[in-house]
Amino acid sequence: MRYEKGRKDASRSRIIEVATDRFRGDGIAASGLASIMSDAGLTNGAFYPHFQSKAALVRECVATALVGQSGQIAEALDAGGLPMAIDTYLSAAHRDNPEKGCASAALLPEIAREPHETRRLYSEHLIALVRQVSAALPSQTRDPEDVAFGILATLIGALQLARAVEETELSDRILAAGANAARAMIQPHADGEGKVVEKSSEH
Repeated sequence: MRYEKGRKDASRSRIIEVATDRFRGDGIAASGLASIMSDAGLTNGAFYPHFQSKAALVRECVATALVGQSGQIAEALDAGGLPMAIDTYLSAAHRDNPEKGCASAALLPEIAREPHETRRLYSEHLIALVRQVSAALPSQTRDPEDVAFGILATLIGALQLARAVEETELSDRILAAGANAARAMIQPHADGEGKVVEKSSEH
């Protein structure tokens, strides 16, 4: 039976939406196609007209999650700059809802095992995210993209640690420490005499 294009597009979007949440919440390996399709309200046979394989679905979901995250960061930056973005990322709400959160914090070990196409796509989105963060740094910041890498690595690592421990008090402490460390990196770098170092003309 053939379906109109609008219905097919809606089904594809629904699969991506459900799978993106499931991958972030339960992991890629632990999320079977049958359960994803069931949650999407579709039959197993409806999967392959949309995607050639689970790897193709993973690639689409990673891209969807990263685009959404970029939009959330943009909103936080507009509302309160990098301090707001940091506090939003390392919040209890983000920690407690991985299925709606950062794909990097939820999936990095599994993304590293995905096919080349998925890792390349992730790399492209990561670079875009780094540039988004670096553009929000003070204009005097030396090597802003390197600083942005450091901020993102700190945020992602702190969130992963906060999710891994069992005690809420310890988890909250990790979130706070990570936020403090990330905020410290926002300050322009100074030279040995305490003078602010201007941006290199090479960047």
